[in-house]
Amino acid sequence: QVHLEESGGGSVQAGGSLRLSCEASGYTANIFCMGWFRQDPGEAREVVALINTRRDSTYYADSVKGRFTISQDKAKSTAFLQMDNLKPDDAAMYRCAAALAYCGMRWDEYNYWGQGTQVIVSS
Repeated sequence: QVHLEESGGGSVQAGGSLRLSCEASGYTANIFCMGWFRQDPGEAREVVALINTRRDSTYYADSVKGRFTISQDKAKSTAFLQMDNLKPDDAAMYRCAAALAYCGMRWDEYNYWGQGTQVIVSS
């Protein structure tokens, strides 16, 4: 079993920055991929950024490329999402996810989820 504990998020004005953290505990050696998805009420859950924990390779949704950076601290089994130049469209519930097999694009390909953190961006 893996537990994901999220922190960060909050409210910021457009153009501002926030940093999300996701600390994994339990059988963390089995984790292959970590990342974040986000969801607005009534909308589908969409992938934001992913990191292959073995190779450090990353993936970003087109909407966040150049503004968001995902990274990890392997020793602490923690992933980070640095979000810069935030836009009102970035406002959503962000949820950290971990997968054991591969870095998929769909939320149902992930085995474990954090509790979620709200990001609010005011214009």
